[in-house]
Amino acid sequence: MSAEPTPPARPVVPEPPPAGGAPARAAAAPRPPHLPSRDFVTTINDDGSRYDLHPADVRGRFASSRRLSAIGLILIYLLLPWIPVNGHPAIFLDLASRRFHFFGYTLAAQDAWLLFFGVTGLGFSLFFLTALFGRLWCGWACPQTVFLEHVYRRIERWIDGDAPARRALSAAPHGLGKLARRAVKHAAFALVTLGITHLFLAYFISIPELWSYMQGAPGEHWGSFLFVFLTAAALYFNFAWFREQLCIVICPYGRLQSALTDDNTMVIGYDARRGEPRGKLGTPAAGACVACNRCVQVCPTGIDIRQGLQLECIGCAACIDACDEVMDKVRRPRGLVRYDSLFGLAGGRTRWIRPRTILYAVLLGIGAVVAALAFSGVKPANFIVFRMSGSSYYVGPEDVRNQFMVRIVNKLSRPASYQLTLRGLPAGVHQTGLTGPLTLAPLAEQLTPLIIFVDRRQYHGPFQFTVEVADEAGTYHLSREMEFLGPDARLLPADEPATPPAAQPSTDSHHG
Repeated sequence: MSAEPTPPARPVVPEPPPAGGAPARAAAAPRPPHLPSRDFVTTINDDGSRYDLHPADVRGRFASSRRLSAIGLILIYLLLPWIPVNGHPAIFLDLASRRFHFFGYTLAAQDAWLLFFGVTGLGFSLFFLTALFGRLWCGWACPQTVFLEHVYRRIERWIDGDAPARRALSAAPHGLGKLARRAVKHAAFALVTLGITHLFLAYFISIPELWSYMQGAPGEHWGSFLFVFLTAAALYFNFAWFREQLCIVICPYGRLQSALTDDNTMVIGYDARRGEPRGKLGTPAAGACVACNRCVQVCPTGIDIRQGLQLECIGCAACIDACDEVMDKVRRPRGLVRYDSLFGLAGGRTRWIRPRTILYAVLLGIGAVVAALAFSGVKPANFIVFRMSGSSYYVGPEDVRNQFMVRIVNKLSRPASYQLTLRGLPAGVHQTGLTGPLTLAPLAEQLTPLIIFVDRRQYHGPFQFTVEVADEAGTYHLSREMEFLGPDARLLPADEPATPPAAQPSTDSHHG
């Protein structure tokens, strides 16, 4: 693979001058919050206090698409616990029964290792998409953005008004009207948050069980009650106050962006070649940017996209819609702020196929093949064989015996019958327990003892054997290799009873 070409030289984007042409501020002077700088976090004032953002609403093609996407994602979250698939919710993480249901596909606790493929698959998919399209996840699908921008800030706009009205209300002294608005808004925030957390609990206990919990006293299910209200408190704090700080301060994805992207990645950028120098409409020799700062006013993290790609940018495209709206009004072509690569913004050509995207695609493909093979090997039942606690073996007057426990799990949503078979047993070996068919209810499991004993006169020392479980129709079978333990056969004269060895805790266990 050839090395990536050096990008064309990009013009330096100047810092915007202070409003009204005033001289640059002294080092100790406060930084006006309406003039963000890439050298500072816009939402933190010079004295360390928090500056509350009030982003303006925006209309446009990307805003409409994001709103439709958010509505679809919220509906998916709301409806999944209600949609039955094979007798269970579409997604049901039944921790109490150790069963995990995904659209009719059931995994037992023994299959939890398969979730590794889901987690790593999401990770590599995110890497691949980020290499191609930047922070598309953050601006369009992240739950933080979806709920904050399309639920909580929508409520705030309904109650407190548009951005100027919200800023005025925030700066106004405390009075009855302001307190009433604050009370109504935060009550709405609390109700929505409780609804989100209660529904989240339904993913683990099901909707009918949730309704039963809600009708009972809190003390009857205090663990679930505590979980809901602690989670609701954390979400309320985040969406009512912390907000964009989660993306800027806590979320590591923005910091990983510099390692996952390159100059060919599609990002939201400002065309400095076309826009500079900035000037009001009619200014001689001015570029396309009319210095209206509309892109700053609508930014949910308070940055100025004209200063280049920054950690705080979540790729929401609000600045694109805002700039396009202004360009339409002044009758200039759209695209001054647009989705493009840094190559494209500098006048070059974007390369989609490059070493980074090839590597991520190969890793994603390998993971998909391995995951498909792993999931194809999942059986509709599972079983474990392990030794009973106590001595590894027992020597009696007539025989040597080993004691096991067999746990069989039916992962089907219907009853199933199983037959246990022992293979590889030498002559003189007998068993008790699980000698006939075993029928289990849907998604049930059973723990049954299995005793294997050998006549002392036919005992010749430890040996290997296989435990097999097959379904009644014989369509599949599961097997486990086990070992029959015992003393050296030369120490057991056939005509003398022997005493059992000292009990030692067994550490031998075999499971799937």
